[in-house]
Amino acid sequence: MTGFLFEITFWLTVPFWGLMVFAPTWAWTPRIVSSPLIAAPPLVVYTALVAGHLPELWATMSSPELGELREFLGTSWGASAVWAQVLAWDLLIGAWMYRESRRLGLNPLLMGPLLVFTIILSPFGFAVFLLIRARCDTPDRATTVVTRQ
Repeated sequence: MTGFLFEITFWLTVPFWGLMVFAPTWAWTPRIVSSPLIAAPPLVVYTALVAGHLPELWATMSSPELGELREFLGTSWGASAVWAQVLAWDLLIGAWMYRESRRLGLNPLLMGPLLVFTIILSPFGFAVFLLIRARCDTPDRATTVVTRQ
């Protein structure tokens, strides 16, 4: 069962990534990916994986030590749970990047490959996007967020 949950987790996120990469200008894409509920499918898998292991999970995460964390990740349920968590957070980061790119008017031909890069190596994709965002965004948009002007 753990192997199945591991395998299905990625496929539960693919439709959302697909919308952002291949249909970024479709009217429904921003509506769908603006919801934090897009992270719910992998988090449901996460919950299923850890439900029977909460004491072990709590002990490992409440006072993390390298040896214990390595042991935790050495279990199929632990590695699969972390995988589900990573995919959920990566999807939320990707959705934020997508929304910001639309706000900034960035070309989808730039963002598509960057989102794919983020799927594969999210910290690097996110860092590249932050650099692009810093370059393209207005220096002080605090008043525009409040006044919408």
